Amino acid sequence: MASESPDSTAELYAQHVARNYGAPPLTLVRGQGSKVWDAVGKCYLDFSSGIAVNALGHCHPVWVKRVQEQAAKLVHVSNLYRNEPQGQLAASLAKRCGPGRVIFCNSGAEANEGLLKLARLHGLKKSAVEGACIGVIVAERAFHGRTFGGMSATPQEKIQKGFRPLLSGFSAAPLNDIAAWDKIIDAKTTAAVLLETIQGEGGVFPADPQFLRDLQKICRERNVLLLIDEIQCGIGRTGKFFAFEYAGIKPDAIAMAKGLGGGFPIGAIWMAPPCDELFQAGSHGTTFGGGALAASAALAVLEVIEDEKLIERVNHQVPVWHAALRALVAMRPDLVKEIRGTGYMIGVVLSVDPVPLVTALREAGLLTVPAGGVAIRLLPPLTASAEELAESVEILGRVFRGWKAA
Repeated sequence: MASESPDSTAELYAQHVARNYGAPPLTLVRGQGSKVWDAVGKCYLDFSSGIAVNALGHCHPVWVKRVQEQAAKLVHVSNLYRNEPQGQLAASLAKRCGPGRVIFCNSGAEANEGLLKLARLHGLKKSAVEGACIGVIVAERAFHGRTFGGMSATPQEKIQKGFRPLLSGFSAAPLNDIAAWDKIIDAKTTAAVLLETIQGEGGVFPADPQFLRDLQKICRERNVLLLIDEIQCGIGRTGKFFAFEYAGIKPDAIAMAKGLGGGFPIGAIWMAPPCDELFQAGSHGTTFGGGALAASAALAVLEVIEDEKLIERVNHQVPVWHAALRALVAMRPDLVKEIRGTGYMIGVVLSVDPVPLVTALREAGLLTVPAGGVAIRLLPPLTASAEELAESVEILGRVFRGWKAA
């Protein structure tokens, strides 16, 4: 089928696609590595990476080959039967996470929904009375998805507005304020803590390593599950396979998605013993989760991360890139307040609304993502070159220099 003209694609969207994403500003038709091209042939440096999804950039040859081979062999058989790639992927994740079991799904929201069901099962086991121990503590500014469970765990008015009543049992405490968490976590009524290691959607706020260690200690003492949402910050993005590794903690369960599939929809939940036995036959299910094609895509991502030493590359290139980004603060202190984040998950914190600057950067050839109404997110693929990282700073500097702050 011939490609649509840019105007016809925009018209199709206007007439037939729901408006929950507003009116997308351009039509992207091709990608290679860190670059994408729109329908009129303009090239962009893609440091949105599909919102931290395209860990290998666009169309990595190994990823493409594995997906093509699997598509020609076996795509879907349902979880009523085994498929080889799913078993291999579960084993590969267990090597990185530790002994335990994995449930597969299709997205980050579904992975977090699974964590919330795990919390309920644990709470029931704790209290032996259904409904007596359902409390889940989350962080202020958190984002855990747009399902009803995910929204209930996301204490943001812009997410929850229009959908109440939501699920009960959720409370929020300030990130990195261990005294507040110590006060709110109750051994009798709290089933779990659910936390992003780095809050992405909320504005790129990292959890302090000591806070995570202290939080784990409290959870262990009170028999409360520590559930870690690594959907955006995981799969090598921070210079560790998981961002929580910087704190040296061991969660009870981990939610993964985004970068895991390298562009193919997949989510996963790893669970440590003994909570990996809480899900039994009939307690959870998925038609498509862990399908052969999705699992093969994820296996390709893990293979390339290891073979090309991409996590080592992130760590090698980060110091120069971060130093260049911090120089933007000195250049425009009235506009750029700080640079925060870890590895390839960076928030350029502004004194103004980031959305107009995201637009200006796009027009200058750099794709970025706003975060929490306070920052521009930079999420380069793990395969980004030093030259591309430098190019991103050059574009940022050029746009910032010409920007008239209010």
